[in-house]
Amino acid sequence: MSAGEIASLVLVRLEWAILVYFLLVNGWYMLLLVSAGIEMREYVMLSRGRARWRLMGSRVVPSISMLAPAYNEGATVAESVRALLALYYPNLEVVVVNDGSKDTTMAVLVDTFDLSPIHPIYQKRIPSKDVIGLYRSRLYPNLVVIDKVNGGKADALNAGLNFATGELVCAIDADTLIEPDSLQRMVRPFLERDDVVAAGGTIRIANGSLVESGRVTRARAPRKLLPGVQVVEYLRAFLFGRLGWNRLGGNLIISGAFGLFRRASMIAAGGYEHATVGEDMELALRLRRIGYEEHGPHAIAFVPDPVAWTEAPETTRVLGRQRDRWHRGLADVLWRHRGVMFNPKYGAMGLVVYPYFVIVELLAPVVELVGLIGLLLGLVVGAIDVPFAILFFLMAYGLGSVLTVATLVMEEASFHRYDSFKDRVLLVLWAFVENLGFRQLTVIWRLKGIWNFMRGSKSWGSMERRGFQAPQAVK
Repeated sequence: MSAGEIASLVLVRLEWAILVYFLLVNGWYMLLLVSAGIEMREYVMLSRGRARWRLMGSRVVPSISMLAPAYNEGATVAESVRALLALYYPNLEVVVVNDGSKDTTMAVLVDTFDLSPIHPIYQKRIPSKDVIGLYRSRLYPNLVVIDKVNGGKADALNAGLNFATGELVCAIDADTLIEPDSLQRMVRPFLERDDVVAAGGTIRIANGSLVESGRVTRARAPRKLLPGVQVVEYLRAFLFGRLGWNRLGGNLIISGAFGLFRRASMIAAGGYEHATVGEDMELALRLRRIGYEEHGPHAIAFVPDPVAWTEAPETTRVLGRQRDRWHRGLADVLWRHRGVMFNPKYGAMGLVVYPYFVIVELLAPVVELVGLIGLLLGLVVGAIDVPFAILFFLMAYGLGSVLTVATLVMEEASFHRYDSFKDRVLLVLWAFVENLGFRQLTVIWRLKGIWNFMRGSKSWGSMERRGFQAPQAVK
């Protein structure tokens, strides 16, 4: 057999291996979609009969401390804090941590909320950078602001944990707008089950929506390409991905922008890990792992209707840094907890959930790159038919679009956030556009994240914000 024949055989075998991987992954996606559909139907039917407002006067409702780290968030921090203070929940404490911002973040907080300095006496149960000052608002007694030396998001959250007094802790980003009744919805799993250690809600994109007084008063689909495709991407990730995992072994991820944890469990676990850029996923995985090892609470619930709105990057430069960091964090967290892989000691998390995140979430961009290179080489040497390559592309594009559109149908049938026909049409358009360039860009950024993880990079990268601005006249 000649060298050319061997090369052709290798390329053909490689493409068949890629095809098998593709079919297995998409088969699992379909399983997640079915699971998410069943979960959504059951959740909507049950939630309609529940009186959330009874929580407002209940004596047994757990107290919650909101932790909002802020670094150079001067453009959005005032509206974000106003939205936190306006949340419909009893026994609510808001702890904002200014993590050594170099912009106007601290000045905006002092002026907007009439902060008064108080003596920073506290028990330092979790190590963090030095606290420069502690303030309480004269206007809102339940608002506490911590001014500290910069140490990163995890360090800021740990400083907030040292001051928090709530039974539950809700960690959010300072540029996030939470819907007023979200905490009433998010607390449900803790009231209904004893094995829940954390819960996560849905993150939605606020770009293009109407924002007034720290609230999204009208959801609108973005008119720009990058925010538009991110809207459908987020909907698919939360309403299809994370909701589906509720029935298939539980989640490993709680978004750092909006998550609710048992404070005692967080402190016992040592708080957030400093040496990773994926501190939210690392904490969630560590809490589940400790729960299995100590036979304690280890479930992480995803609740679809608590919503937090965030500002999505509108340039490829900023978006690329974000996706690089996300994938770098994923690689770091999975490597730290590699002992979970296929370990029956950790139940479904070790046998199903963790392997999925390694094989599908982490390695997918590598497989896609290898498959693309093999496909191009196969076409050049004639080892792969052009009709086969076209059919494979159409099948991949079609399945991806079907999954996204199915998620949009699920959103429309359950929560119906976008009430304009034009917005719905735009979302469908972005669902089909997503796979034509944007997905390929995310593969490049995720590959860069893997490479930077292997190089030991821990950089966070700056995330420029435009601030929540009201769009032009709504038509």
